[in-house]
Amino acid sequence: MTTTDPIPNINIGQVYDKRYADAEVHYDALGRMADFFGRNMPAHRHVRFFQVHYVKSGMVRVYLDEHQYHQRAPLFFLTPPTVTHAFVTDADADGHVLTVQQQLVWSLLEESGDLGDVSDIAPLCVAASQLPAPQAPAMAGLDRLFDQLRGEIHGPRPGQPQAVRALAQLIFIDLFRLARNRVTPQPVRHEDLSLFQRFQMLIEDHYPHHWTLTRYADELGVTENRLNEICRRTAGKSSKRLVFDRLMQEARRLLIFTTASINEIGYQLGFNDPAYFSRFFTREAGMTPGRYRADKRAP
Repeated sequence: MTTTDPIPNINIGQVYDKRYADAEVHYDALGRMADFFGRNMPAHRHVRFFQVHYVKSGMVRVYLDEHQYHQRAPLFFLTPPTVTHAFVTDADADGHVLTVQQQLVWSLLEESGDLGDVSDIAPLCVAASQLPAPQAPAMAGLDRLFDQLRGEIHGPRPGQPQAVRALAQLIFIDLFRLARNRVTPQPVRHEDLSLFQRFQMLIEDHYPHHWTLTRYADELGVTENRLNEICRRTAGKSSKRLVFDRLMQEARRLLIFTTASINEIGYQLGFNDPAYFSRFFTREAGMTPGRYRADKRAP
């Protein structure tokens, strides 16, 4: 992840799963990636990569550039390279995330000749609830393709790279076929979205310091009430909930992906009292940190 650009570029193969650092295709379950990146994903982009989120359950708020979508699954949204996007998913939302090098998609479009033009690919969202009846089987077929891809990724077998590439291309063929049924975006106030994104960037920099909401609001030049209103309108969550969610996201990530002790994790997250961290986590997650770690690491 780079820090010189105000909108971070995230390379999945380097930041999240180094096994796929040079891979043409990367796949993982939405729930597993949410354990790492969080349910409230701040504005970011993927330079030189297309990304597709296929959401099978739950509600999602999606921002593709300055277009807003608030939809119930099943749905998918497509983000072309360099397009800024952000999203908030329900705690029970799950599905698939497919990230592919842009050349794979460009080659597909050039070879087909009738799926569209490289220069015309735009971010889009398609929801099953808004599809005409004849298109419903296409969404079901997309669901099956993602299930096949998941099985292929997680089970080494002869011809696996070729199968993964072929399935990724089949998925994109279905996406482009369904693109004409894209959801019309909802209006969003540019100043609200801009301030919300600035708030997310401040949270990213200061959540371990346990800033008060007053300090966040002062830094942004607004009142606490104004900040809270914008957060509820933009993300469907209070400003306090967004700060707590970021703390919990990092706590979950450290419990799952590191061997640090629970006390060490508490200190790392700015809790001077390990017992307070345990109480905070238990209240938010409904289970102790130790139980959460054991459940997530169980085979």
